[in-house]
Amino acid sequence: MGEFAKDPTLHWLEMYAMAPANYDAPLAAELKLIAGLTVKSAEPLARYTSMKIGGPADYFIDVENEAALANLLSALSRHRENFCLIGNGSNVLISDRGVRGAVIHLAGEFKQAQWGEKDDIPRVDVGAAYAVAQLVRQAARKGYSGLEFAEGIPGSVGGALFMNAGAFGSEFEKVVDQVEAITPGGEPLHLARAQMTFSYRDSHLPEGTIVTRVGLRLHKQESAEVTSKVRELVGKRKSSQPSGFPNSGSMFRNPPGDYAGRLIEAAGLKGKRIGQAQISERHANFIVNHGGAKADDVRRLMELARSEVHKQFGVELVAEVRLLGDWSAN
Repeated sequence: MGEFAKDPTLHWLEMYAMAPANYDAPLAAELKLIAGLTVKSAEPLARYTSMKIGGPADYFIDVENEAALANLLSALSRHRENFCLIGNGSNVLISDRGVRGAVIHLAGEFKQAQWGEKDDIPRVDVGAAYAVAQLVRQAARKGYSGLEFAEGIPGSVGGALFMNAGAFGSEFEKVVDQVEAITPGGEPLHLARAQMTFSYRDSHLPEGTIVTRVGLRLHKQESAEVTSKVRELVGKRKSSQPSGFPNSGSMFRNPPGDYAGRLIEAAGLKGKRIGQAQISERHANFIVNHGGAKADDVRRLMELARSEVHKQFGVELVAEVRLLGDWSAN
């Protein structure tokens, strides 16, 4: 595990997925009987990640609705099967050896959004699998402001909520009104905003919780003004972040009062390459895949960046990307 064994950000996504592979025939038979599931065995995960890296999952399960998700989690709990959730595949690095147990992927009704107004205040109730970028664009067309900062944030609404994603001085916590979720045992969970505690890149949701829907509270503004702001922020992202190569977004959280990318560049690592993985020449807090990069190449670059920044500046970088899967032989 190397240095990352001590990293507190590598929590349930990794821990739930490290048991030895065991094909559970009774579980497989039970899953076939649950309506709303599509189950694949030994499914390669690279196609589901923005980094285009990742070995096979023992079970890859598309879930269409909340009833199916509750039944699935209940079955996994009874069979003591490990599980994890993958959204749009950003902010994760999946081992080349894949993931032991079940990988859950939300689809169907989790990709729907319902727009409305209450007491003249715009609101949207959005499924956890809904793409953040699509949500931002729709809000702009409707003349609803509050989500402009999220333009360009990769991934799904559920993932963005879970990690309290943010940019340009704002974060998801500023627009969240309520959250619907399911516990690892399959029980529903409803959280009002007052019941939640957010911090930098963390929602502090109970471990293993799967977010299903998020209620967001926005405010009215001229559509042209919102759209103009979104375009301005798109331009800023394009001028500073890598494009054209698969990546997982920011690899490290920004330390207090500084920027991870600045520190990695100052350590002389901008452009550093291991195999087909490279610390981006445009933004040093990104690692890009030049085609055929291995998960271990990316992880070695992360360990190098963390080690050099600590050695040269005394700053401990904390991973923002989450490691997922079987790293036992790395």
